[in-house]
Amino acid sequence: MIETLLPYYLYFKAVHIVFVISWMAGLFYILSLFIYHTEANDKPEPEKSVLVEQFVKMEATLWKIIATPAMIISVIAGAGMLTLNSGLLQMDWMWVKLGFVVGLLIYHFICQNIVKQLKNNQYKLTSFQLRLWRELATIFMIAIVFVVILKNAINWVYGLIGIMGVAMAIMIAVKLYKNYRLRK
Repeated sequence: MIETLLPYYLYFKAVHIVFVISWMAGLFYILSLFIYHTEANDKPEPEKSVLVEQFVKMEATLWKIIATPAMIISVIAGAGMLTLNSGLLQMDWMWVKLGFVVGLLIYHFICQNIVKQLKNNQYKLTSFQLRLWRELATIFMIAIVFVVILKNAINWVYGLIGIMGVAMAIMIAVKLYKNYRLRK
């Protein structure tokens, strides 16, 4: 049966990959906009008002036209792949991947909340905190790619240690970048 469905499965897979890339690009870019938007508050008027207004427009457009539609299509294409090849749900690595995907979905909706907060001039996170938050998407992406590529070939203990190591390296890099910017 799977042989007859294979062409459809491959179309779903291709669509899934394209829109996951778009979704991740949207998440990375929206966090950069959040950072610049937050930093615009330190500018003198009228520069501050002009920048904040522009960032609100850019964030809304990116969120409504790229990030959220890409997320929805990624999830639909992924569900299509699982429907056409339900045997994937019998594999442990797929459940690990789906766990990370749930984390990424939660991350997405928290970012959506930040879009709304910034639109309403609520700045609950500093630009440094937003830089750290941006790197969480990187950690999810790395984890998902490694789980999908390595599947059962990875020892989960070493994989978890590796992910934690990457997370620590990213956090240190963000801190070093902050120190560099402050000296500048």
